[in-house]
Amino acid sequence: MANSSDSSTSSPASDAPKRGFFSRKPKAAKVKKPSRLKQIGEVFQMTRRHDPMVPWLMLLAFLGVVAVSFVVGYLLDNWITGLIIGIPLGILAATLILSRRAERAAFAQIENQPGASGAALGTLKRGWITEDQPVAVNPRTQDAVFRAIGRPGVVLVSEGPSSRVKPLVDAERKRLARILPNVTIHVIESGRGEGQVPISQVAKKMTKLKNELTKLEVNTVSKRISSLGSRLPIPKGIDPYKARPDRKAARGR
Repeated sequence: MANSSDSSTSSPASDAPKRGFFSRKPKAAKVKKPSRLKQIGEVFQMTRRHDPMVPWLMLLAFLGVVAVSFVVGYLLDNWITGLIIGIPLGILAATLILSRRAERAAFAQIENQPGASGAALGTLKRGWITEDQPVAVNPRTQDAVFRAIGRPGVVLVSEGPSSRVKPLVDAERKRLARILPNVTIHVIESGRGEGQVPISQVAKKMTKLKNELTKLEVNTVSKRISSLGSRLPIPKGIDPYKARPDRKAARGR
């Protein structure tokens, strides 16, 4: 009886088709990524919702470049070549306009949201070491301080009203000064208040700071800070990943 019952019940493994010794393993289905044209279309629609002037600016840039190329070609008695060169350049100019406006639109969506300053640090180019989470935060007001390490030194980017976030910035600056006495610590206040920098301009302001460290010293400073570990739990509501803009999408790549 036991044998008959065992034979009547089939396991999932027995139901699966057996693969021969020399047969190939079936390939897993690949997730199809959206094409570049589709990505550019999505970026264009997102940007147009926040900036209705984008289509007209792109058209103006395209026509302007093509017109200049045509005139130059006409003066050289070869206007066809001028158009052949001008049309791709016009498309490139329109794409650059879209890229700039798309980045502004992306920042406009996340401005005044928790983690927006961390999103601004995410747009920095190579050479900077940033952290996804704030290094200091007020759980009650959600004011926060983010940190980046680069050749200019250590940059603290605050998020919140100046008077309210100042104690957090001062405490973090004193903490870093104890372990990095010879490293310059810069402070940038993000926001729309007096003396503050809009989040769309934070990365630009940081790149204009004077370089004081070598690449090797930047890594040394980062390791020294990392050795201290994190000293605070991140409260609910601070999620820099949700606020991070997609630079590749903004550029249509």
